[in-house]
Amino acid sequence: MLPAIFGFLDLSVADIIDIIIVALLIFVVFRWMRNSSATNIIVAILFIYVLMVLAEAFNMKMVRSLLGTFIDVGVLALIIIFQPEIRHFLSRIGSETKIGSTGGAFMAKLFGKKEDKMDSEAVNEVAEACRTMSDEKTGALIVFPHKDSLDYIIETGDIVDAAITRRLILGIFFKNSPMHDGAMIIQGNRVWAARCTLPITSRTNLPASYGMRHKAAVGISEECDADVIVVSEETGRVSFVRGGEVTRIKNMNELKLKLGAAIATDKQTNSDNE
Repeated sequence: MLPAIFGFLDLSVADIIDIIIVALLIFVVFRWMRNSSATNIIVAILFIYVLMVLAEAFNMKMVRSLLGTFIDVGVLALIIIFQPEIRHFLSRIGSETKIGSTGGAFMAKLFGKKEDKMDSEAVNEVAEACRTMSDEKTGALIVFPHKDSLDYIIETGDIVDAAITRRLILGIFFKNSPMHDGAMIIQGNRVWAARCTLPITSRTNLPASYGMRHKAAVGISEECDADVIVVSEETGRVSFVRGGEVTRIKNMNELKLKLGAAIATDKQTNSDNE
């Protein structure tokens, strides 16, 4: 046993390790919740929990019972209120630790599910649609997920589930279309969803010329391994975003090469996993 601290706490090595782990968990939660409206709620919960620990230490039974009941009911209420945020947080943990992608590959292999990757014809259709939208200065935001799941993003939009064609892409992003505002999700050879809401990056060092589409593209590419194409409505410029980095596309051949390289990487990864 280590020497007693504050006269009523006996700390062992296990207790110190326990405190460090809890501190790390609190740090991770605060890092995830920073700059959000939930921060004050988390601080209040921690304050109440500290009071409950002190009440337990001083054997204040009534205060401990009252605070314990409040914590039990409050945690259940928070789970209901912050269900989307909690699901997003767990999804990010799975993405950053690669647990989600590894588990998905295992389940696909277990049930014999074969992934439908984008082919060269689909790449050409996307590139030609981007060429037309660039010439006409039609804004567009197209996301290409790879290993990390984007189900929580797809749920914010409308399911399309249609073959990739330039006419479909142009029709969805036409300025008077009810689905033009938001992101399109392309999985394999299918336009899977449209009008999806993407997270906005918190970075402040982006060029002033970048609008909300670029910030959304950077935001989603920072959270997962997806690639994103952005067509600027103001300038008609086409950009390719990967890992939070924005690359200006000079011609459609360059765009085709980038998409083709991403597909080749996915195929190589699948071969290595088999």
